[in-house]
Amino acid sequence: MMAGLPNCPKCNSEYTYEDGILLVCPECGHEWTLESETGTSEDKKTIKDSNGNVLNDGDSVTVIKDLKVKGSSLVVKIGTKVRNIRLVDGDHDIDCKIDGFGAMKLKSEFVKKA
Repeated sequence: MMAGLPNCPKCNSEYTYEDGILLVCPECGHEWTLESETGTSEDKKTIKDSNGNVLNDGDSVTVIKDLKVKGSSLVVKIGTKVRNIRLVDGDHDIDCKIDGFGAMKLKSEFVKKA
């Protein structure tokens, strides 16, 4: 256990550790940044879902329409739940892993906060 690291905001575990710029909870798998914990990242662009809800790293979202996967015949179906998203800069502003598909980038306009 590292002294001075905050407890996990999801499950309140005291066994959090640093992984690069992320803080990670080994008990529930939640990842977050120290800035999101303290609210000091004001220069960050706000990313919103299709309903206008603000998205944060670690949120869960649901896909609101069938999305074709570029370069394959696979389709991410409407209603697919995606957990533990990571927000990134760019046209596709969500990095995530989808069960059965693997690592993927999504546009926030095609998801809603779960």
